[in-house]
Amino acid sequence: MFEFKLPDLGEGIHEGEILKWHVEVNAEIKEDEPLVDVETDKAAVTIPSPKSGKIISLNGNVGDIVNVGNVITVIAMEGEVVEAPTKIETVPESVPADKPAPEVKAESTPVPVAHTPGRPVPAAPATRRLARELGVDINQVPATGPAGRVTPEDVQRFGAGDVAPQKADTVVGQACEVSDDKRATAEFAAHAASAIPFLDIDPLPDFSKLGPVETEALRSIRRKVAHKMVTSMVLVPHVAHIDEVDVTDLEAFRRSEKEKRAGQPGGRLTLMAFVMKALTASIKNWKMFNASLDPFKEEIIYKKFYNVGFAADTPRGLIVPVIKDADRKSILSLAAEIESLAEAAREGAITAGDLQGNTITITNIGSIGGTGLIPTINYPDAAILGMGKLQDKPVVRNGEIVIRKMLPLTLAFDHRIA
Repeated sequence: MFEFKLPDLGEGIHEGEILKWHVEVNAEIKEDEPLVDVETDKAAVTIPSPKSGKIISLNGNVGDIVNVGNVITVIAMEGEVVEAPTKIETVPESVPADKPAPEVKAESTPVPVAHTPGRPVPAAPATRRLARELGVDINQVPATGPAGRVTPEDVQRFGAGDVAPQKADTVVGQACEVSDDKRATAEFAAHAASAIPFLDIDPLPDFSKLGPVETEALRSIRRKVAHKMVTSMVLVPHVAHIDEVDVTDLEAFRRSEKEKRAGQPGGRLTLMAFVMKALTASIKNWKMFNASLDPFKEEIIYKKFYNVGFAADTPRGLIVPVIKDADRKSILSLAAEIESLAEAAREGAITAGDLQGNTITITNIGSIGGTGLIPTINYPDAAILGMGKLQDKPVVRNGEIVIRKMLPLTLAFDHRIA
């Protein structure tokens, strides 16, 4: 039997949501044929079968979250005798909203729970990230949280070499040594939320008692976007500088070139391509906008490369494809890449690599109108440029009122850096 584990799906990706199985139990499959569609917080990917054979089990239903390293299917090779299907249960990342959380009785002393080998450890994404930062194997950490969940305090305690007073007979794992820098990072991360005065999030009321409602699980990409937006708005002090740019001559040139190049690569020649080219030229002179601030090391990182992300609205939520080395590319090349990446994002065919490495971001709300916007910084970027709707407006030129094409722009930036 071949136990196929969910493979590494890219840098920083540790779990995925099952979107679709391409096979059924007892079906025959060939090597490299589509096996399962999985959506991560970066993109949706189709995973091919690593072997030819007969499907013995599919370990997970559509909508389930599976961790990298979990066995997702078992394949019987040709000539193997199959005794009984194998089913591996998974532990959900969180309790479903329609089911009551397990009752947890208060204890004067936390009770560590030893994890069952081969089963994913229940822990929040922030807790997993803290474990990775400390170099702690989260599978070895005794859990004291509700329903056997590992808490940030469990990770911090284990990483420091301490184990909570226990009533369990067995605690899995050995203490890890950590440096003073890592311990300081752990303390910062563990107490960041509680350090905000008056921040006490109350549970939502039951709106279904007031009228009809519809619920949708916050999964994969939408959950990642929600996490990044909250991080950005809570952690980063935003400043928004708003202005208008007269692009009358530029727009006339753009339309003329677009007509000449219809049907050619980059022929759509959107205004964003010109703005992106101008932006990369500008931030070379204003390095604080192509930077990131590390709150743990208290350092500002000035990046000497220029990868521009642009916000794209898709059926699965907001996605930010990234154009690498945008400063080295022509306007036509930028236009072609914007078009191809946006299409791939809408179709769910974009790769994880196309969503990573941004140093600054552009968002364009021109299609929905309005007089301007205040965008949220795409953390850990230091700045985001927002484009509004291009409009004909009366302006004063040489003492006379004339009609010009004006483009609203908003630069939102991290006031800790700039």
